[in-house]
Amino acid sequence: MRKQLLFLIFFFVAFSLLVACSNDEETTSEPEETEPQTEEVEQEPEPEPEPEPANVYPLTGEKTDDDVSNRIVSVMVNNHPKARPQTGLSQADMVFEILAEGNITRLMAMFQSEQPEKVGPVRSAREYYFNLANDYNGIYVYHGAANFIEDMLKNGAADHINGAYYDNDKELFERSSTRVAPHNSYVLFDNVYPTAEEKGYEIESDYEPFTFLQGEETEALEGEAVTEFSLSYDGTPVRYVYQEDSEKYQRFIGQEQTIELDSEEEVLLDNVFVLETAHQVIDDAGRREIDFSSGGDAILFQKGIAKRVQWENVDGRIVPTENGEQVPFVPGKTWINVIPTSPGLDGLEMTSGAE
Repeated sequence: MRKQLLFLIFFFVAFSLLVACSNDEETTSEPEETEPQTEEVEQEPEPEPEPEPANVYPLTGEKTDDDVSNRIVSVMVNNHPKARPQTGLSQADMVFEILAEGNITRLMAMFQSEQPEKVGPVRSAREYYFNLANDYNGIYVYHGAANFIEDMLKNGAADHINGAYYDNDKELFERSSTRVAPHNSYVLFDNVYPTAEEKGYEIESDYEPFTFLQGEETEALEGEAVTEFSLSYDGTPVRYVYQEDSEKYQRFIGQEQTIELDSEEEVLLDNVFVLETAHQVIDDAGRREIDFSSGGDAILFQKGIAKRVQWENVDGRIVPTENGEQVPFVPGKTWINVIPTSPGLDGLEMTSGAE
């Protein structure tokens, strides 16, 4: 009996030890599962958007952080065949091309966002040009004038600088040795503002910018697709050819492209504005009066599109309008061709392109 009792005790102890070992093995061989630890990746902050430039050039609509208060300088540029190619036109913000005597045009090149080293050849003054310069609040630069024109300017018709008083001083004006007078006078731009200040003129102004298209608006222009067009003043066509790659217009007189004399840089334009208005010859010398107040028909060429509009004089500035509202320019450089009402816009030759 005693042996049986001992055997049962021994069996019970052995069984207990076996169970304990088994439980211990399960605990050590299969540890409790835990959630995997993931390393936190620090997110880089999104870049701040570029701030909008603070200012807008008034004649081009291009945005800038530079100061834009320098006054417009309007230079009377010779357009006689012996004066071409000219110098400085590629940097003009806006150019008016208007008939002088006969059928030769002169150019009034308006500089504000850029100041070239020199501009020219510079030619003599005409009343409707200096009136335009004054309406745009510009300093009018020319070389020579008829006595009655000079008297008008001296009596306050416009702030002006006459190269005849600085002829070939090599500081404000210089004569080119490769051309003959009157096709060889050039204004040296660095000294325009100091000379204007010496004459008591303001050299800064607060301009209201023209109306310009913004962003995607330039892709939604409406009108007729025109890749090339021409007009004529003296029988030689002034041609504009649209370049799809640059979305700008090249300018030609006949087959001669309008370029810079020294660098041969192209004159490229974002807007070409052709307007018709009344012209009247007023004396035996062939001088003219030109109506810049009544408004009339015009065509605005932008991005390969021709849009028939009206032109109006709004506070002295010549602007395209439609139903009384100003039609915006494309930001960039503008050339304005002023033509007589006969043949007027009907005399334009236009080559259509695909929409």
